[in-house]
Formats: sequence, C-alpha cells, structure tokens
Amino acid sequence: MSEFVAELIGTMILIIFGGGVVGGVVLKNSKAEGAGWVVITIGWGLAVAMAIYAVGSFTGAHINPAVTLGLASIGDFPWSKVPIYITAQMIGAFIGACIVFLNYLPHWDKTEDQGAKLAVYSTDPAVRSPFSNLLSEMIGTFVLLMGILFIGANEFTEGLNPLIVGLLIVAIGMSLGGATGYAINPARDLGPRIAHALLPIPGKGGSDWGYAWIPVVGPILGGVYGSVFYKAIFVQEFSVAFWVLSLIVAVIIVGAAGSELKKGRTVSNKVEQKIS
Repeated sequence: MSEFVAELIGTMILIIFGGGVVGGVVLKNSKAEGAGWVVITIGWGLAVAMAIYAVGSFTGAHINPAVTLGLASIGDFPWSKVPIYITAQMIGAFIGACIVFLNYLPHWDKTEDQGAKLAVYSTDPAVRSPFSNLLSEMIGTFVLLMGILFIGANEFTEGLNPLIVGLLIVAIGMSLGGATGYAINPARDLGPRIAHALLPIPGKGGSDWGYAWIPVVGPILGGVYGSVFYKAIFVQEFSVAFWVLSLIVAVIIVGAAGSELKKGRTVSNKVEQKIS
C-alpha cells in the first residue's frame, strides 16, 4: 500500500468512527441519542486507535496535518512528503464524512437542529471568542504532539501504542475539549466541513465558514510548537522556530486574556450601573 493511500484510509477510518459517534449522540431517533460527552470522547479515542492499527505500519498513521507538520518541523519527517500526506488526509476526511452521511440517512430529516447536523462534521466553540478559541485549539494540539513524543520515548508492549495514543485523545477531549470541541486536527475539521457544505443534507443550514480558520490555524500552531518545545526542553535542542513560535504564542495568550478581561470589566460596569 502506498503512503498516500494509507494516510487516506487511516483518516477516513478516523472520521467514520469519530463523526459517527457524534452523529449517534446528536441526531434524532438514533439509539445513542443523548449519550453525552463521555461517549463522544471515548468514541474519538477509539477512532484514533483503530486508524493507527489500520495504517500505522505503512506511514506511522499521522492522520493529522498538525502531526505531519509538527514532526517535519523537528526533522523527524521529510518535508518533501508533507504535501502528499496532507492531501491524503484531507481527501480521507472528506470521504469518511460522506460515509457518515450515508450511515445516518433517515436521521437528517428527523433532526431539526442545524447546529447538531453541523456538529457531526465539524467543531464549534461553546463560547465564541476568536482569540480564546484559537488558544484552546493550540493548547489541545500542543498537548497532543507533546504526548505523542512522550509515548514514543517510552517502551510499550508491542501493539499497545495505538491504544495509548487513543487514551491520550480521550484525556484531551475530557480535560480540554469542552471549550471548542477539540478539533486538534485541521483535516478532521476542514474535510468534513467541506462535505457538510456539499452534501444534500436536509435543512442543514450554513457551514460556519467564519469560524473554520480557527480549527485549522490553531492546531497547526499548537502542533508545531509542541514539537519544537519538546525538542528544546526535553532534548535541549533549541531552534529559531522555538523562539519565534514562543513569541507568537505569547502574543496570542496576551490577546486572549486581554479580550476576556475587557469583556469581564464591561459586564461588571453594566451590573454596577443597574445597581446604582
């Protein structure tokens, strides 16, 4: 199997299981309707584990542009292969999303909530605040790449690594995912979002393109920074990318904190005015 086909199939499997569990939980008249966040996070963790089991021996199962770019940024993956991997991941995510559509064919018309239909395909924030949402996606993917590199630095019984990475995804979802739905993967969000826009889903509404850049840019920044941070702190190999990204991350943190503090002061002033 070629690396292109392997990454395509791996990412397709990821979305079939991951998007599938969301569909089961949020679409009307599904037997899993209302099962909740814990089921979704476990489903996504198992989706990652199964994708790695399927194609890990062929490509290492990146199944995520943030992983591909992160590993390339520290010299653990050749830059010449990056376009091939990312293209395969995007196509695989799109195909996986189309399969999820087919699996739940009778349920789209039964579901009136347009947001629930979009949630099967892509993420959206619990509280819409661009700087903070971007930061949340960066943190989640930073932890993902750090975790992958931690796991790679330890010896596990043969065959257990995919399950350990799956548990990492569950941990990220349960601990950090409540803010934005934890895309932590540009292909996972953008490929299915394109599918949502193109598929004939009854009463689907818009695809929220105004938000779509955040689950792409955030994971890329967080993934690359997580990789160069690991190299700098744990391996003592500092790079220009580490210092540049540290500055960018600091600016985003200050911007997010400043924006939320400003909102807090505005709310406090309104409350004080009402009281007085």
